[in-house]
Amino acid sequence: MNAIHLPSSKLIKGIPAAPGLALGHARIWSFQDLTFPHSTGHDPAQERQRLRDAKTKALIELSTLEKNIALTVKPGEINLFKAHRMFVDDVALMQHVESSLLSGLNSEACWMNAIDAFAIQLEALSNPTLKSRAADIRDVGRRVLCHLLGIPVDDFLLDSPVVIIASDLSPSQTVSLEKGKVLGFCIEKGGPTSHTAILAKALGLPAVVGLGPEVLSIEPGSIVWVDGTRGHIIINPDDQALIVFRDLTTRSNLRKLEAVEIAAQPAVTLDGVGVDVFANIGGLEDAEAALVNGAEGVGLFRTEFLYLDRQQLPPEAEQVQIYRKIFDRMESRPIVVRTLDIGGDKAVPYIGFQEEANPFLGWRAIRMNEGRPDVFQSQVRALLQAGVGTNLRIMIPMVSNIEEIQLAKQLIANARVELQNEGLPFAQKVQFGIMVEIPSIALIADRVAPSIDFFSIGTNDLTQYTLAADRTNARVAHLASPFHPAVLGLIQMTIRAAHAHKKWVGLCGELAGEVMAVPLLLGLGLDEFSLAPSLVPSIKRAIRKCVQTDCKIIAERALACSSISEVTGMLIAEAERLDLF
Repeated sequence: MNAIHLPSSKLIKGIPAAPGLALGHARIWSFQDLTFPHSTGHDPAQERQRLRDAKTKALIELSTLEKNIALTVKPGEINLFKAHRMFVDDVALMQHVESSLLSGLNSEACWMNAIDAFAIQLEALSNPTLKSRAADIRDVGRRVLCHLLGIPVDDFLLDSPVVIIASDLSPSQTVSLEKGKVLGFCIEKGGPTSHTAILAKALGLPAVVGLGPEVLSIEPGSIVWVDGTRGHIIINPDDQALIVFRDLTTRSNLRKLEAVEIAAQPAVTLDGVGVDVFANIGGLEDAEAALVNGAEGVGLFRTEFLYLDRQQLPPEAEQVQIYRKIFDRMESRPIVVRTLDIGGDKAVPYIGFQEEANPFLGWRAIRMNEGRPDVFQSQVRALLQAGVGTNLRIMIPMVSNIEEIQLAKQLIANARVELQNEGLPFAQKVQFGIMVEIPSIALIADRVAPSIDFFSIGTNDLTQYTLAADRTNARVAHLASPFHPAVLGLIQMTIRAAHAHKKWVGLCGELAGEVMAVPLLLGLGLDEFSLAPSLVPSIKRAIRKCVQTDCKIIAERALACSSISEVTGMLIAEAERLDLF
């Protein structure tokens, strides 16, 4: 495709956000201009009731949106809508509104003044994740305002399937678009972990984000080729390019069918090297999906869902019950449980978080033991009890030094002693591992390896910490790529150190689900891929297409590159040669 001459076409490069191909007419998303009155002398009681009615309607809509996508997206993604519902009744927000209502101002002005004030506060924060929540608040504000004005909230009606072109889209806007009439997304802003990217993947629609303002100049009705795998779009492709598109689409569909049909079979390279392909899960529903898609185990069980949307720590007995249900469903398959990684963008009030300038680099995960030792101890006790008769592996996130490893191991040993003294059964053989997310651990992996059973590389955080580029910040998202040679060097360093001490290494970041990364990771010697359940068949298929000895040469070439573009260009070419996509 790269060699085809496109005289009447225009290519715009962006960031791949959701894989796949789409071709269709461009439809530009534009906001309805909402003007509202500012007047005084109103009865506060009447205006309060008007606002209450509008909020009720908004909450019903948000609940409906949540239910409509509950069978499609993962529980963690549904939380986006739970957060929107919480914003509607936020206590601090309503206090601001109430003070304005008492002055006799109309409810539209009171509501939007409060929304603007809170959004501006968030936009002024240095933390990009908290800053991004301003868009969520404005989205909620707009929804309630529409009901106050008595106009439809969603006025973007589609007559036929189109490619959506937009500056940005909120979660509710994304899922409110009529299913079957959206072919793909081309977004000016955002990064690979933006709301649009998350939901586009969940909906199975290709998306390219970070395309820049140039994308908004596309003429409505233009033909747009969306390549969410490679991260670019082509406007008005000529006849020759259209032939290529149809060929690529046909081949892609055949690959998907082939991958699904043999998903349950082991992933073995053409030269006989077996590789584990596990799933990342966040609850029982994900565990079910993992098994359906042929996952051989769980490489990352995120436990944060147990601690969110509640007012106190989950009781130990409740934790045991929930863990056991998931462990039983996975039967004897390996299951790697990541201990609580709360903090950063997942703060919960009852744990005692304080405002921090850089919460992602602050008090979270294993660091919380200083101040709240009960959190880790309770979870470990629950895991050990639930893990009786299972292939349990406990993994500690956000480790930066050997002392933290020693501390975690001691706390687990203490939990064992406690359970034994209490006469409670607990898992006797449990592997202990750590996540490689902080560069310091990769750099001393040779000294760490003797103290652990396995490493699991979290490339999402490892990338942003190595490159000092927040992956949730649209303005620097293009910098936060795991294909940077420096990140690849840290991955190689970790795997070599582990294998020198006969320990295994998994990778549970987004990189594990990238088809073009499969030859690279095989060449580096990765033992286990862990990824979203839906991606398991395609990654298994890609592994079966590779020869590991050849992959070692590909990995050496990638490590010798000087830039992200050089690495990705080479890997895309190799993936096409190997018929991976």
